[in-house]
Amino acid sequence: MLDGATPSVLDVKGLKTVFKTRRGEVHAVNDVSFHLKAGELLGVVGESGSGKSVTMMSLIGLLPSPPAEVRNGTVMFEDQDLLTATDEQLRAVRGARIGFVFQDPMTSLNPVFNVGFQLMEPLRKHMGMNKSAARKRAVELLELVGIPDAARRLKDYPHQFSGGMRQRVMIAIALACDPKVLIADEPTTALDVTIQAQILELMKDLRDKLGMAVVWITHDLGVIAGIADRVLVMYGGQVVEHAPVRELFKNPQHPYTHALLQTVPNVRGKREARLEVIEGQPPILGAPPSSCPFRPRCARAIARCEVENPLREPVSQGHDVACFHPVSATEAQNA
Repeated sequence: MLDGATPSVLDVKGLKTVFKTRRGEVHAVNDVSFHLKAGELLGVVGESGSGKSVTMMSLIGLLPSPPAEVRNGTVMFEDQDLLTATDEQLRAVRGARIGFVFQDPMTSLNPVFNVGFQLMEPLRKHMGMNKSAARKRAVELLELVGIPDAARRLKDYPHQFSGGMRQRVMIAIALACDPKVLIADEPTTALDVTIQAQILELMKDLRDKLGMAVVWITHDLGVIAGIADRVLVMYGGQVVEHAPVRELFKNPQHPYTHALLQTVPNVRGKREARLEVIEGQPPILGAPPSSCPFRPRCARAIARCEVENPLREPVSQGHDVACFHPVSATEAQNA
């Protein structure tokens, strides 16, 4: 666990992202703020549509504009606000200083180029390596992520790799230029459980070896429990709870976080115990939320929730929650 003196490598404040559609605006990210410390792994969890991926792609200009528009906020990285950076400045950051691993490697890797070319391209562009040096580094990267016979496999194309191996190739490409920050967008979702476990162990080992900071986006709280230092819980395009990972699992305060944890199977629980279900669907916001986005699905909602959107308030050291009627520690432990 990192201490409070560890410096932040990424500092996001007041981020707002809107999509313009024929039916009007969709407010996908609403006043999101968080920081990322050097060497830590920050988990970002929530259902599909909660704003996790859009938030992270907004940081480094990966959303198509139009229809997307980052309307407000600051993203400080290496003393530079990425939201005011030029396209050329962003291209220098993406891949070189901030790496991104996408969910589906088959749509991220180019099927007409072999993996050697795709590994060597960022090395030659961002690091200025010649072909020979780039090839040597590409072999080292494939070996680093656990791909056997790396020198020979540089000549292979993405379809010649299994799903788990393609994801390892994507990780190798993201690590090519020794980034300070690696953003992984649900990189194990499409993989079977055994391969998923291997990728998680690989990421933990790489973080320890390279000392980079990692943002891990997922809807799976079981994944977060095993790898994260801190967790952001997102709902309705905003952060509803933030806490160290152990604190979050021991003492979830937001009703949404509490409900998410109740949907996770407990191997130590009673065999006849049924999993909880969160009724309803995440909201599609046509305007900035003026009430609590979770209110329609929340059994703890009170009158104030209908007329005011709660701000995040600290409840303990490093733990804050956006809720007018949070879950008590006793309720969390008895659940």
